[in-house]
Amino acid sequence: MTELQIDRRNMLGAATLLAAGAAAASAAAQTPAAPAVSAFAPQPIAKPFDPAAVPGLSANLLNSHFDNNYTSAVTRLRAIETQIAGLDPATAPNFTLNGLKREELIAWNSMILHELYFNSLGAPTRPGAALARQIEKDFGSDARWRAQFSAMGKALGGGSGWVILNWSHRDKRLVNQWAADHTMTLAGGTPVLVLDMYEHAYAIDFGSRAAAYVDAYMAAIKWTAADAAFAKASA
Repeated sequence: MTELQIDRRNMLGAATLLAAGAAAASAAAQTPAAPAVSAFAPQPIAKPFDPAAVPGLSANLLNSHFDNNYTSAVTRLRAIETQIAGLDPATAPNFTLNGLKREELIAWNSMILHELYFNSLGAPTRPGAALARQIEKDFGSDARWRAQFSAMGKALGGGSGWVILNWSHRDKRLVNQWAADHTMTLAGGTPVLVLDMYEHAYAIDFGSRAAAYVDAYMAAIKWTAADAAFAKASA
């Protein structure tokens, strides 16, 4: 083999490698990079209340609810986000992406609603002045709001769901919202206070006596977080 033939072979090999590299770069440029997975973590990581100091609800119940149901929602959401990030939406089966996005909504709302729920528990207080005025304006009185909110919770007893005091940005008013599961929320609304009516929230203490649990919750509301949520939403 002559020196000229060797040089020609080397040049052809180099050209082939360059062409392959250019094709790979072009394909990479046309395929969007997978997004970074959100680092979902339980918030707050430490319990926002002293489980032993919430009147009417045992530390055993509260710890079980927080450690099992809330933290599992966060863990599930992280896993779902990882799976979604690993999909190519152009080639993934529709049912796969559809199912993951459904589960994402369930886990995400479960995380958020549980955070609102636990942030509302502690030594009971009264609503701050601004929220108290809005409750009176939209419901007629604090007593009427409490009666409606409690009745909605008791009506969900034996089933599952949430009762949500929601601020409607469209209508500039508060509304008590019924939700049968984690996916139901008022469009354009900001939750201010929530009551968890899934059995895991009360069965350890109350068995099937959901109404007694609702009464205990209403007597243990700490309004600090609700005041802050309302102030931010209605500003």
